[in-house]
Amino acid sequence: MKQQDRRHFLKSATSLAGALVLPNLALGQAPKLQLPADPDSEPFWEAIKDQFEFEQGLKYFNNASLGPSPIVTRQATHMYRDTLDAFPSKYMWGAWKEEKEAVRTQVAKFFSCYPEEIALIHNTTEGMNLVARSLNLQPGDEVILGDHEHPSGTVPWEVWQKSQGIELIRPEMPLNPQSVEEIVEVYRKAVTPNTKVISMCHMVNTNGTILPVKEVSQMAHKRGILVAVDGAQAAGMLAVDLHELECDFYAASAHKWLFSPKGVGIFYAREESQHLIKPLIVARGHEDESIRRFENYNTRNLPEVLGLGSALGFLQEIGPSNVQKRYFELKSYFRSAVENNPKFRLKTPGPDSLSSAIQVVELVGVEVAAAHKRLGQEFHIDCRPMTSFNLNGLRLSLALYITKRDLDDVVRILNVI
Repeated sequence: MKQQDRRHFLKSATSLAGALVLPNLALGQAPKLQLPADPDSEPFWEAIKDQFEFEQGLKYFNNASLGPSPIVTRQATHMYRDTLDAFPSKYMWGAWKEEKEAVRTQVAKFFSCYPEEIALIHNTTEGMNLVARSLNLQPGDEVILGDHEHPSGTVPWEVWQKSQGIELIRPEMPLNPQSVEEIVEVYRKAVTPNTKVISMCHMVNTNGTILPVKEVSQMAHKRGILVAVDGAQAAGMLAVDLHELECDFYAASAHKWLFSPKGVGIFYAREESQHLIKPLIVARGHEDESIRRFENYNTRNLPEVLGLGSALGFLQEIGPSNVQKRYFELKSYFRSAVENNPKFRLKTPGPDSLSSAIQVVELVGVEVAAAHKRLGQEFHIDCRPMTSFNLNGLRLSLALYITKRDLDDVVRILNVI
């Protein structure tokens, strides 16, 4: 698509998505959020916290595993389910076609790409399987997978390609890198004349390190190497412009930092690389050559797909730039509270170019499994214990519903564990 056409599309998409903020789409308009005017004030984010509802007393710092949906998205999705069950065949097979396409347009606008590059799938795992199973690699070809990749990004390559004689190269990633170039150099050194694909996380789930997708993509494409990205932890947390990243494929689960209903995911295949991908499932209509061929499952859970539109509307209402700024603010606030305390050892790199709202902290001298157990049983705090790579740390997700008051509380509690 020409640059002038892209500008025209993005302008049109902005207008369309604006009309779909917090949508019940064709079924009625959900109320807009009532928020304080200043997104730089703590009362603004206290009001955002009120848009989520948790079990009584729960302090939820585990968004990187599974995020909640805001109340408005839960209500919208329930309403979609009620509508579907009141006339099942009508809404499953055709009546929501325009609404589904409106969600695709919202996703494309949110990630700065074209609707025809976005498939609405189930999760990151499915997206990585689409890539790993489709590519026509030959024995002796190599795929680079850093050692911090999530199993959803490695198992598909092991099953679909390693068994066919494809070599999986697993370079060791730095645990606490000091610069973007340090990470790029790891991939550069791993490349050989046999390298055909680099498959990488945008943000690793182990300790929250951001990997430089754009820089790796540019390095790889100069050598004719494809780049596939697991964006599960980055989508919604970071400002993701898929065209600017220059990767070929990008898969993300919407149930983490996009706060969507569960079981909805996003798969991006850029125009120039889309022809390389084949559907995992085929059904009637398999002749469709558009990106919709990757989501043709016949019957599927459309209320959750439409609920994704509500979740994106929620984030648009807050303002994506405000969201990203808040995540860096929470990160800075938390790190400043623990970094000079000898009881704590941060296991996540500090620069904003290398980390955001996932922070891993070790309680020095305390075994992480025991610390995690106490946090859950005594304080009703849910987070993730990380033991791989000798992290021995608690992974804390600093999501939108976390306030500075919450961080003060959790640091106080960690001090007595």
